[in-house]
Amino acid sequence: MAKRLIPTLNRVLVEKIIPPSKTSAGILLPEKSPQLNSGKVIAVGPGLRDREGKVIPVGVKEGDTVLLPEYGGSQIKLDDKEYHLYRDEDILGTLHD
Repeated sequence: MAKRLIPTLNRVLVEKIIPPSKTSAGILLPEKSPQLNSGKVIAVGPGLRDREGKVIPVGVKEGDTVLLPEYGGSQIKLDDKEYHLYRDEDILGTLHD
């Protein structure tokens, strides 16, 4: 049975993007090659409420590719897949082609 996690408040569920270990031509890439710590947004919470009760929406949406901090987030395992849960303000930015 597949589980679906809906984050609360301003939290964002992210699946980290694992860079390929070799090129399409078959050349092995070293582990220490420069790479971005990025991930794909799977789900977002509704946002925080301000003092007047208005909802402050989360700055990213499902499907966005985001730049993640090197450390932080909570690791979560659902249906044998690994995800990370971050607060909206911990996400460094969105990546665009």
